[in-house]
Amino acid sequence: MTFEELTQIRKKNSDLIKVRKLIASEAAEMAEKTEYRKQILVCGGTGCTSSGSKKIIDALDNELKAQGIENEILVVRTGCFGLCSLGPIVIVYPEGTFYAQVTPEGVVRIVDEHLKKGEVCKDLLYKETLHEDGSITPLAETNFYKKQKRIALRNCGVIDPENIEEYIGTRGYEALYKVLDSMTPDEVCQEVLDSGIRGRGGAGFPTGRKWMFTKDAPGDVKYVACNADEGDPGAFMDRSILEGDPHAIIEAMTIASYAVGAHQGYVYVRAEYPVAVHRLQVALDQAREYGFLGKDIFGKGHDFDIEIRLGAGAFVCGEETALLTSIEGNRGEPRPRPPFPAVKGLFGKPTLLNNVETYANIAQIIRKGASWYSSMGTETSKGTKVFALGGKITNVGLVEIPMGTTLREIIEEIGGGIPNGKKFKAAQTGGPSGGCIPAKYIDTPIDYESLAKLGSMMGSGGLIVMDEDNCMVDVSKFYLEFTVDESCGKCTPCRVGTRKLHQLLDKISKGKATMDDLDLIDQLANHMKSSSLCALGQSAPNPVLSTIKQFRDEYEAHIKEGCCPAGVCKELLQYEIIADKCKGCTLCARNCPVKAIEGTVRNPHVIDKSKCIKCGVCISNCKFGAVVRK
Repeated sequence: MTFEELTQIRKKNSDLIKVRKLIASEAAEMAEKTEYRKQILVCGGTGCTSSGSKKIIDALDNELKAQGIENEILVVRTGCFGLCSLGPIVIVYPEGTFYAQVTPEGVVRIVDEHLKKGEVCKDLLYKETLHEDGSITPLAETNFYKKQKRIALRNCGVIDPENIEEYIGTRGYEALYKVLDSMTPDEVCQEVLDSGIRGRGGAGFPTGRKWMFTKDAPGDVKYVACNADEGDPGAFMDRSILEGDPHAIIEAMTIASYAVGAHQGYVYVRAEYPVAVHRLQVALDQAREYGFLGKDIFGKGHDFDIEIRLGAGAFVCGEETALLTSIEGNRGEPRPRPPFPAVKGLFGKPTLLNNVETYANIAQIIRKGASWYSSMGTETSKGTKVFALGGKITNVGLVEIPMGTTLREIIEEIGGGIPNGKKFKAAQTGGPSGGCIPAKYIDTPIDYESLAKLGSMMGSGGLIVMDEDNCMVDVSKFYLEFTVDESCGKCTPCRVGTRKLHQLLDKISKGKATMDDLDLIDQLANHMKSSSLCALGQSAPNPVLSTIKQFRDEYEAHIKEGCCPAGVCKELLQYEIIADKCKGCTLCARNCPVKAIEGTVRNPHVIDKSKCIKCGVCISNCKFGAVVRK
């Protein structure tokens, strides 16, 4: 079978199974002809790209050519592996050796010692994969990976996201063929409903019910949309899926279009994600070329195509009605509900809207069955959840865990614990719409209901870990600053309420508040929750209310005692030099940016508090622990 014949078969929308067999046959034939003996996978996600993975790929190409083995080694740029704190990441197969924080100098050694001479560069490996006896643990058995269950992330870090044949090689587009060939729209919706999957974008509404509502809505014109406007601070789940496995979203949206009776789809993604946008566009072009998008898909009579719509980075456009308004070309502002988008959405027509992670599960549910998916998770929260794990945690990165996994397992095992010997204080879930979970609830299972009971929420999947050095008043203030900036201003409770809440928190952080201000916060927050137009305003008070509930003593210390227990709020801090400990080395004085420290060599120094800006440079420069913060 020639490549030209294979291309013609693809263009005729032939049976996907035949195409897969032909691709496999072609790959086997190529494998016999090629001299590739190893593959090098280099993380090409945004995290590793920012760490310099492009330089690593260039260095690999150059060094392989210099060593004369460029025809023996295949270099593949993948999506995110997950361990973002260790980038740039390089994995060599078939051994599966995991090189972390690789430098161009390290590339020279890897090519010379490992790829040419067969000797693994053990000092460059991810430390957890290397045992004292010199043996190497497979990456899947490390603490970070062994408790994960990758469904939405199954292809991220595994395939080349810009090569459709690699996606097909992982049984991609089989679910779409199954749906078009042997299932009715009702059966597709029921399968999704029976799986128990709930929307991964925030509120956790049953996905199958949303599909059924859209399917049953009257009208000949309907739309399918994907929410890739991921705006929570510290969240990068949807971006990573689009970067690492864009065809999974295309396949799922096409399945959804058949189920609800739509022929046009839109992916709304923020323009701040250039890598994701590029790879999605490449995938769309390839899907059309192969006949998986467009007219008469697989010759089964279903037409569907997808367009990309770029967002300008407005957080409010993560709200479904604001997103649809933006796709229409208008300013992204929310609309009153009801009617809901399933009845009256894009251009006034019934519209199905799910986020990226929700769609990333669909093909697997269809291919493996609802019972397979519902066997994971808890009674009311099925399947897995992807989290962007960040903050004061050793293993910053992307994780996918079965619902019901405890917070302790995520932080202490998968996350590797809190660095620098600090104590775990709290975890923020749900971003600006969520709340803080204190250390005493570290054994809480992660599911929709458990988080709601603690005043938090699942949200899109940001999980920010905080240690003893975090001030909860400051954390609340940070999230309120964000929502003040991101409020569209359409409704008064949100536009005015967020600013007033922020002003009250600012008073507390400066030691100028009274206990009456806490009561005012409670009244204002409840008014915002009940009367704001959309979820941004309704949920904006959540970080404040949850921290007051869980850390009230910290708020009272700011108000009653005029101190910040965590030593964060600058207006409440005082810097002093302990005379008995000061050696008069002058380092603090020489580095003070405002010349607020006085003293002579080998004599105790003094801080002029009227000049001090409380920047902390003196503490970081003192080698004798003489500078203290009170």
